[in-house]
Amino acid sequence: MEAAMGLMRRIPPKHTDTALTALLSLLPHHSSDLLSQVDQPLQVMCDEDCGKDFILCEYNRDADSYRSPWSNKYYPPLEDGSLPSVELRKLEIEANDIFAIYCDQYYEGGTSSVYMWEDDNEGFAACFLIKKDGSKTGQGRRGYLEEGAWDAIHVIEVGPEEEGTTNYRLTSTVMLTLTTNNESSGSFSLSGSIRRQMSMRLSIADGHICNMGRMIEEMESKLRNSLDQVYFGKTREMVCTLRPPSEVAQMRIPEN
Repeated sequence: MEAAMGLMRRIPPKHTDTALTALLSLLPHHSSDLLSQVDQPLQVMCDEDCGKDFILCEYNRDADSYRSPWSNKYYPPLEDGSLPSVELRKLEIEANDIFAIYCDQYYEGGTSSVYMWEDDNEGFAACFLIKKDGSKTGQGRRGYLEEGAWDAIHVIEVGPEEEGTTNYRLTSTVMLTLTTNNESSGSFSLSGSIRRQMSMRLSIADGHICNMGRMIEEMESKLRNSLDQVYFGKTREMVCTLRPPSEVAQMRIPEN
């Protein structure tokens, strides 16, 4: 299992489904662990009642159906699917409305979904999801990418209230895939994933959504900086080393 997880951490996100299917056939007795621990690229489905898209993940799945955060219904229909409590559902509705605005402002479009459920520690958990398609045929507005996707998964565990404060534990995963294919840049492919965690004890005077929103905003800023330094920075360094700019190359040519 440890070797399988190490392999999945090194597989490009766009090949995750193929690799996971192969591992499930090799390790059927670890299927539940693999499915719960391996983050897969997010998929989108349309809520026919509301006419809005929502994101599919393990946190809104029951059997082979997925619950929409907009109508609170399962697709395909499921009679006895699990639902959040009335109080938690109100919080979920508010979080979806606010997070949709966040997604539009920070990502210039895309699809967002928020799911909440009770846990066994007298608290609750929430999952904030964003999927942004930056390809020419997707929701990208600039169209520079032949293929591109940004999948963000933020899972927050909220502990029970103690003297007006509570503990928040955030686990965030970002999966990035991009491919270019044009005359100026040629063919180029870059993909990878990054995961980080943070915990904070905060006052609930401002409300859970405000606290969770600040944590997600801070974490996404850190993840974007890490991706820029690790993936783009290192790639730029390697390309410039292997294929230096023409001006630098001419300076290195010894004079006759």
